[in-house]
Amino acid sequence: MTDTHDPNDLKYMRIAIEEAKKSPPAEKAYCVGACLVSKDGQLLTTGYSRELPGNTHAEQCALMKLEDPTLALDATMYTTMEPCSTRLSGNLPCVQSISKAGISRVVMGVREPPNLVHCQGIELLGQLGIPVFIVPGIEEECLAPNSHILQ
Repeated sequence: MTDTHDPNDLKYMRIAIEEAKKSPPAEKAYCVGACLVSKDGQLLTTGYSRELPGNTHAEQCALMKLEDPTLALDATMYTTMEPCSTRLSGNLPCVQSISKAGISRVVMGVREPPNLVHCQGIELLGQLGIPVFIVPGIEEECLAPNSHILQ
């Protein structure tokens, strides 16, 4: 896990932050935003927590909305919070969904706070050979939609 200095990373993280603001607060779930960007720099999809039925996470929604799943190959997933390593709902953890989709890079805003579960997303992605980058200076913006949990 390293900091990133690609100016496009900040641009796409801003999109993910706007998505997170759309997420309806839930008592035991974070409000997260995500967007998927192709290897050639095209915005493919966006998503936010609980956007689609089934207690969905932001990364999961972005992948579900992708019309052609092969476009995710070698793409970058931008997410405001560390991809989950455990799902209490029984859905596939986002780390596994990212790997299964063939995404080659993850850029995020903050590690998942330990309030709900112990997340090991960064470590698991690293074990799968998927580098994770943190965009510096946007932590507060990424955490702001979660004030209902982080009081």
